[in-house]
Amino acid sequence: MNNDLRIAQAATLEDIKVIAEKAGIDEKYLECYGNDKAKISSGLMKEAAGRKDGKLILVTAITPTKAGEGKSTTTIGLADGLQKIGKNVMACLREPSLGPVFGLKGGATGGGYAQVVPMESINLHFTGDMHAITTANNLIAAMLDNSIYQGNPLNIDPEKVVWKRCMDMNDRTLRDITIGQVKKTNGVERTDHFVITVATEVMAILCLSKDLKDFENRISRCVVAYTYDNKPVTVKDIQAEGAATVVMKEAIKPNLVQTLEHTPVFIHGGPFANIAHGCNSIIATSLALKLADYVVTEAGFGADLGAEKFLDIKCRAANLHPSAVVLVATVRALKMHGGVELDQLTEENVEAMLKGTENLQKHVETIQAFGLPFVIAINKFAKDTKAEVDALLNWCKEHNYPVAEADGWASGGAGMTDLAKMIVEKCEEENHYAPLYDVNDSIEAKVETIARTVYGADGVEFSEEAKAKMEEYKKYGWDKLPVCMAKTQNSLSDDAKLKGRPRNFTVKVRDISISAGAGFVVIYTGNILTMPGLPKVPAAVNMGVDEDGETYGLF
Repeated sequence: MNNDLRIAQAATLEDIKVIAEKAGIDEKYLECYGNDKAKISSGLMKEAAGRKDGKLILVTAITPTKAGEGKSTTTIGLADGLQKIGKNVMACLREPSLGPVFGLKGGATGGGYAQVVPMESINLHFTGDMHAITTANNLIAAMLDNSIYQGNPLNIDPEKVVWKRCMDMNDRTLRDITIGQVKKTNGVERTDHFVITVATEVMAILCLSKDLKDFENRISRCVVAYTYDNKPVTVKDIQAEGAATVVMKEAIKPNLVQTLEHTPVFIHGGPFANIAHGCNSIIATSLALKLADYVVTEAGFGADLGAEKFLDIKCRAANLHPSAVVLVATVRALKMHGGVELDQLTEENVEAMLKGTENLQKHVETIQAFGLPFVIAINKFAKDTKAEVDALLNWCKEHNYPVAEADGWASGGAGMTDLAKMIVEKCEEENHYAPLYDVNDSIEAKVETIARTVYGADGVEFSEEAKAKMEEYKKYGWDKLPVCMAKTQNSLSDDAKLKGRPRNFTVKVRDISISAGAGFVVIYTGNILTMPGLPKVPAAVNMGVDEDGETYGLF
């Protein structure tokens, strides 16, 4: 079978105007980028505002291997499967980050015959949204440092600057740097830091804003530094909100593309789920719900990260009520959680796979805690054996968990119709969705609820620094915001080495920070990094362009 890139390059795409018509989008709202992608102008949301919402389906997963377990592939395949059984459907995905594309994990456009296209464009520069976010973030950083240099009228303490510069690439050397060196005209010398673009508050704000005006209001509230007497300084204080909004004027519009089977897809926004909130934009999701009867979306990493944030942060902010959840499980990840080493995951091991189901069961319990119906999707890989898949199917049936095999990678929508039919049935069930915590609870109580209910922890231990900040945040009402947990994706716990279903552990909170514009408090656990690094052999070393101008090595 061809690799993902060759499959995507061989595909015949419909003109994006045809895809728009299929989605019920009038051509007057299209801003085309060539023939295969388009942005959607804000007028459509105003026109569609009075329409009834469709059914919202969330795709999440168990704790993944380093390569991921195929949430995007399942999301795309399920959308194609729903289309295959005659449903009016759209998918909503996050935009890929260049860091993982050139690093280890790869892109985020699905795989095999369950892909969104044009795959190369989406995984690289696309419509420029990532660059706009990077520019807006760094514009604010430049204006902040310029204010300090130009007489410091706001009395900013250079040692208390919290707004970080960014770039959309894995570059560990930029985690801790010194700026303004050598001569005074270079600015005030201080330590600084870079984060990856998808971890910025600008990205979070893009994804949580309802429109451009809401974006401007939110960005104005962002805390960039503190004064010598410890008062917060905002983007509004340095008068950067207008310029940052100008930079984001086009990026705020959702992007329309298609699957290999010509199902309409919105791709917009792309925060990581281990260091940010891990969901595509509210604008794209809300618009899709007005256009389609079924909307399939995904949230990053396992249900302990992306799903928790989708259900506690995004749905709360946008007043969304999900209808059902797809929980992706793979034989290989379950074997890993059963104790098998990564280099032995292709070998049959039913016993280890069944032992690893304790991880799957914990994620099921999390979805049930939110009051939502679900279906387990076994995302099939070529090296899975019949004995392993049958054992997993039997385990699900013994626990009375609805389950379907998902073969979108090899068969596209045709391999997803069983899952599609089951999820349609689940969407008709009454559900009792509710966020896990009340935002008016204390920060400590909210973190404790997530740690105990979602991670299975015995409790939470806060550092003295975190305690001091929590007390300080009460002055500004920030303690009444949702919390966004920065935690490893490799374990249910805050220790990446603990696989399966860890027990008898305490989550350690080392620090917290405020994202006042996004509207949440970020909680840092373990050794989570906001600027990833490249692996010893990055994916980038195998990439290039051949003599015919065709890309190779991109997955």
